[in-house]
Amino acid sequence: MAHINKEFLIDNSPENVWEALREVGAVHQRLVPGFVTDTRMEADTRIVTFANGVVVHELIVDIDDAARRVAYAVVGGSMAPKHHHASMQVLADTEGRSRFVWTIDVTPDELAVPINEMAEQGSRIMRETLKAAPAPAGRNLGAGGAEVVQGA
Repeated sequence: MAHINKEFLIDNSPENVWEALREVGAVHQRLVPGFVTDTRMEADTRIVTFANGVVVHELIVDIDDAARRVAYAVVGGSMAPKHHHASMQVLADTEGRSRFVWTIDVTPDELAVPINEMAEQGSRIMRETLKAAPAPAGRNLGAGGAEVVQGA
């Protein structure tokens, strides 16, 4: 199983970032405009169309207002992993900023590279859309906080 983790700071309050994230049917408007061209809900499943033509069906597993966390799993579409579970969470950081944590677990391992590339691009657009800020001095999160660990 591959594990992908993106972590970055956003120069906006956790309340404002959470408001955008929790609106799960508006990803194409609130989080990653242009990268995602359409989002629509069918019951508890979000159908996401990416600019590259990929369409995924994501079961919304949980929207947790107290933890400011959305969990979802890819259950269909043109990219068909054997297993996919992800969560996005907004945490309070210093000086009114937010720390955004995006975790994805996926099999087969061969999907790690294309999913990581899409998550990296999505992270860059989210930071811009939600008014991103650099990591604090002394902490290096790498390009978009990228970390990919395969195996397990």
